[in-house]
Formats: sequence, C-alpha cells, structure tokens
Amino acid sequence: MVLPCLPRLLSKQGASRNDLTRRLPGRFIAFFEIAKICSRPDSPSGCRWARGWVRNPTRIIHSATQNWLGVGAQDAPVLVQILNDALAANRMARLKPVLVFLIQSVVVGLAAAFVVVLVRPQLLPAINIGGGLPAGQPASYANAVEIAAPSVANVYTRRLISDTPDIDGSGKFRVNTSVGSAVIIDAEGYLVTNYHVVAQANDVRIQLADGRIASPDLIGVDAETDLALLKVDLGTLQAIPLGRSDQLRIGDIVLAMGNPYGLSKTVTQGIVSATGRGVLQLATFENFIQTDAAINEGNSGGALINTNGALVGINTAVLAQDAGTEGIGFAIPVDLVRGVVEEIKKNGRVVRGYVGLVPDELNRIESAALGINPDVGILLSAVIEGSPAETAGLRPGDVILTMNGEPVRSRQQALLIVARLNPGDEVQMEGLRDGQQFRVTLVTVERVPRP
Repeated sequence: MVLPCLPRLLSKQGASRNDLTRRLPGRFIAFFEIAKICSRPDSPSGCRWARGWVRNPTRIIHSATQNWLGVGAQDAPVLVQILNDALAANRMARLKPVLVFLIQSVVVGLAAAFVVVLVRPQLLPAINIGGGLPAGQPASYANAVEIAAPSVANVYTRRLISDTPDIDGSGKFRVNTSVGSAVIIDAEGYLVTNYHVVAQANDVRIQLADGRIASPDLIGVDAETDLALLKVDLGTLQAIPLGRSDQLRIGDIVLAMGNPYGLSKTVTQGIVSATGRGVLQLATFENFIQTDAAINEGNSGGALINTNGALVGINTAVLAQDAGTEGIGFAIPVDLVRGVVEEIKKNGRVVRGYVGLVPDELNRIESAALGINPDVGILLSAVIEGSPAETAGLRPGDVILTMNGEPVRSRQQALLIVARLNPGDEVQMEGLRDGQQFRVTLVTVERVPRP
C-alpha cells in the first residue's frame, strides 16, 4: 500500500501547501518508506519506526541545535500526527480486501443455503409452534411400519370343543375358530407367537403379509413364558429387526401390530407405561412391558415395535376390559423371547434350573419386625418335598436375602435367578431363620415344564 502524501495530510491539519513547502525540505515532500521518530533526544527507548516510501530514506533524529528534517522543533507534534494518520490510513487500506472477502463469503453462503432449502425443504429442523410435535419427533411412523409389516403374519386356528357328552360317551363336538398373530424372527421361516394362541389347536394356518398361506410345524412351546415357535417352508422370508427391551424407558413410543378380530395389518400406537410387570398370574415367569397401545383379541402373538421398526416385545394380553379399565396391555420383552427361541431351537424345549422353592413377598411390616431392609428379602411359603431345597435343609418361614451374591427383592426375581441356571449348577443363598443368619448351597436340577 502507498501512503498518502504529506501535503494532503497537512492540508487536513489546517496547513496550506505553501506552509508545507516553506517548512519541509523538497526531498521530504514525497512518500515515506521508513522514519524513526524520537520523543526525547537522550532516550533511544522512546523512539519508534513508521513505515512508508520515499525516494531517499531519511532518519529523523534529535540534536541540541538541529531541527527535524530542517523543520522547526515547534512543528514536531504536527509531523508525528501526520505520520500517525498515514499509518491509520495504511491499516484501513489493508483491511478493506479482507472485509470485502468476508462479506462476499457470507452472501454466497446465504444464497447457497436458500437454494438447498428451496430444493430440499425436509432438511429444515422441526419447529415446535403452538404445541406441535417436539423437535426431532417424526410426523409419521409410516417408515417404522413399512419395515416391520412384512414380518407380521396372521394365525388362524381351529379346535374341536366337546359339548355335554351323551350317556354312551359319544357326545357332540363343535368347531371353534380363533385368530391371532405371529412374527417372523428368522429368514429361514421361524415365527414366534403366544403359546395360548396355538394351545390344543387341531389345525393352524399362517397367512403372511404377501397373502401366502401355509400350515406351520410346531417346533416347541414354553408354557411358562407363554411362547411358541413355529416354522413354515416358504423359502427365504423377511425377518423383523430385533431391538433391545432392556433399553426401553417409560414414555417411549411403541406401535402394536397384529390381526385383531381378523382385521389384518392393524397398527395401534401408544407409549411404554411400565416395564418389569409381574404378579399378573398370566405365566410362571413374568416380566411384562405394560403399554397403552390398543391390544385386542387377535393381537396376541403380534409385534410391539419401536419407532425404528425393531421388535421390542410380543403382544400377549390386555387387562380385563370393563367400564373402569382402558388402555392396559402387556407384551413379553424381546430379550426374554430371544433366549426362549434359542433354547427351543437347540433343545426343542427350554431347559431351566429348579430347586423347589415356593417364594412369597415380604411386606414392610414383616421386614420391620425382622429388622431387615424393607426392599430386600423373600419369604419361603413352602418347600417342595424331595427337592434340592429340602435336601439342603431349607424350611417354610425362612427368609432368603441373597442368591449367588445378588440381593433378592421379589418373588419373581428369585424364580428367574434359579431358572437361568443349568441343571447341576450351584446356587448359594444367604438368609434368616429365627433371627439368625445362615448360608446354604443348593445344586439345581432341571425344571419340569408346566403343561
């Protein structure tokens, strides 16, 4: 950058061109390249350098008898001001292209963003106005349904029901038909449904989402979790993605898919109302997901999916509906389903540990009387004769506090801890009897499945 000439700067300070000519040598009326200005002759540290351009560089110094560049000493402040103004003008000139570049970049960026949003408006983030959908929530769950729907099948069953038998024992029979649902969980043709959907059925038919119908093979059942595994031979099928029920949170949105009342491909929506529900007397091992998504007759065995289309549960039951009951349904968590299916594939049944305990819950009054934490402990209401528990010396009335070092907080938890063990495994228990602590080790045997 070239600095403005000094005559122009002096004219801005109120000095005329003639005044400048009289005060400064001819060679100074040009452009500075470098000049050293000292405020005091005896203080080099008080000097600074100013950049510019001249034909002949000149160093400005103090002396006892010499003025600066032939200019009177009284003009030194004017010269310093001139140089300062020249430097400021130089800095502004250097900043100008930078500012122009920044402004151009902003304008180009805004124009590009406008074009992108005009072409792809779905890229705009969701905005919650007037109580609409929260930001990030989909306006539709059609994508999740599209992923899961091909893997949900209808189940049609027929049973022979005996009416009042005649005296000769022949009696009369009638055919009872019912509907249910099933879910394809393996591309090889495996489907999972509820045990009660196919229990005691004389004929079972599966209708896939594409309309194909087949009679499945019953691979195995697990009445204690109300699950059954079927298989059809229709080539490679589209299996549903499996999610994780242990990651569900209360309030998560879920969709129930199935065949209620024979209305195939029905989808209802709700939230997870609770997890780990038990003591419903629906099955021996209960760990249900509670939801307010509508589950009706025919939904049993269908899919409970999350908003990504992944299976998180198998729809199983709904609380008896009356005038005061609404929106309370239950599903078996997919983590439990996964384990049961693998066991049935491997053994044709689910192999579980058993020790012969009949546990019951402890209420807070009983826990306080025993002087134990009210959140820990179960009461043995009975001990099965000839079982490992009786062999180990456990008695009715004993309080069990831990199993294999895990605090026992409920009857259902105690059953599940033992059921997860294989026959021959040991389980260590700590408990209370007559106010005294005890420790005992039991060896599990195989649990006989409930019919």
